[in-house]
Amino acid sequence: MTITSKLFNVVYKEGRKNLLENEAKTVCLEYGIPVTKFELAKNEVEAVKFAEKIGYPVVLKIVSPDILHKSDVGGVIVNLKDAKEVRNAYKQIQQNVKKHKAKAKITGILVQEMAPLSTEVIVGAIKDSQFGPSIMFGLGGIFVEVLKDVTFRVAPITEDEAREMITEVKAYPLLKGYRNQPPADIDAIVKILLNTSKLVMEHQEIKELDLNPIMVYEKGAKTVDARIILE
Repeated sequence: MTITSKLFNVVYKEGRKNLLENEAKTVCLEYGIPVTKFELAKNEVEAVKFAEKIGYPVVLKIVSPDILHKSDVGGVIVNLKDAKEVRNAYKQIQQNVKKHKAKAKITGILVQEMAPLSTEVIVGAIKDSQFGPSIMFGLGGIFVEVLKDVTFRVAPITEDEAREMITEVKAYPLLKGYRNQPPADIDAIVKILLNTSKLVMEHQEIKELDLNPIMVYEKGAKTVDARIILE
């Protein structure tokens, strides 16, 4: 049994449909989808140890099956540069969560590499009742939130279809480089699209998947946030 299948079994046994972020990123790694380095800390000492292992700066995020939108409860603190800041942030997140959602079950706090800023893209998947799994691509930030600049294909997709998806979005010229921004690694995006297609085809129990944002660099890419919802 694969790591992903075992994880999904655990989620179902616990009566959940939403994977925790560390679980979703573990699934991504098994399918060759690059993610930021991460570790799940259960206490301050672990948080500092993991931060030093990953390398500063880091981000701390609450991990709880009862909290979907971490920022809404003060569950995310970014750009932590040393052990003291990590310890303070760990305590602050716990206080914030108790204040906003006192009964939330806290699994731990995710210590995550702080990905350098770059061009943001989004890759997603949704299971349609008629067509089955469909793959989505778009540029992140304002392009997806306000302009809805996204494109879809029914899975499984081919490499040619993945490349077509990338060129179809109106903001595609931004990926080719602009002003002082270097061109984005199109091959890295294609690989993520193909591996996401493979994931949702092999695991039809996935209802929704969001990789957002994915930071795309001149060479390579890193998924900052990953969300998976099961049927």
